[in-house]
Amino acid sequence: MDHGIPLVAVAHGSRDPRSAATVHELLTVVRALAPGLDVRSAFLELSAPRLGEVLTGLYEQGHREVVVAPLLLGRAYHAKVDLPGAVSEVVTRLPRLSVRIADVLGPDPRLESAALRRLAEAGAAPGDRELGVVLAGAGSSHEPANATVRALARRWSAGAGWAGVEAAFAASARPDVATVVERLKALGAQRIALASWFLAPGLLPDRVIAAARACGLDTVVARPLGDDPEVAELVLHRYAEACAAERRNITTLVG
Repeated sequence: MDHGIPLVAVAHGSRDPRSAATVHELLTVVRALAPGLDVRSAFLELSAPRLGEVLTGLYEQGHREVVVAPLLLGRAYHAKVDLPGAVSEVVTRLPRLSVRIADVLGPDPRLESAALRRLAEAGAAPGDRELGVVLAGAGSSHEPANATVRALARRWSAGAGWAGVEAAFAASARPDVATVVERLKALGAQRIALASWFLAPGLLPDRVIAAARACGLDTVVARPLGDDPEVAELVLHRYAEACAAERRNITTLVG
């Protein structure tokens, strides 16, 4: 891993201060795993500092190469449009700055492992036939992002021994939490566990939590993925991939 290239971890941003606080907690773990790596936080909107401000600051400090690592769970609109647009605006102003965008976090087995660990921490024991699990994600107009969450729910349903596991979404996709809870009741669920496919707290996680708690069954709620060590490892893995890809490109050009 090339510690000479700064890592800018960029999240979407939220008006909810818990969201930015969780991002900072995650990056504290990242720094602990990679001492000596210059790790900065940035946001696309709603939170400070914004990505353009951080990249400009690094340039003014003398850096000419940066890796931007999206703290995004899937390749939806923010990853495909917002982030490249924000980077493009900066490099247009600062053409000597080389910015490589790392891959998004998901899908990756480490995220699944982190989500299951959060669920276990909340008290959802494998093999509990009276427990129905709702795997809640944000939802997207980009269907492949939703399909990733649905595929994860199917794997859990096949192997964990619960009454059932289904994906539900806070917005822009169906089904919603209430619909999924009714399906799980029909499968024999007497209690509900809400698994989180969110990186941090905020408006959409609060929405699915409220819906789950209104379902009329005892409900346990898993924390967002946040500062789980495997999420931090994944951030560094994406950074290393981006650095390696850059070296390959340079080798191709020179050779």
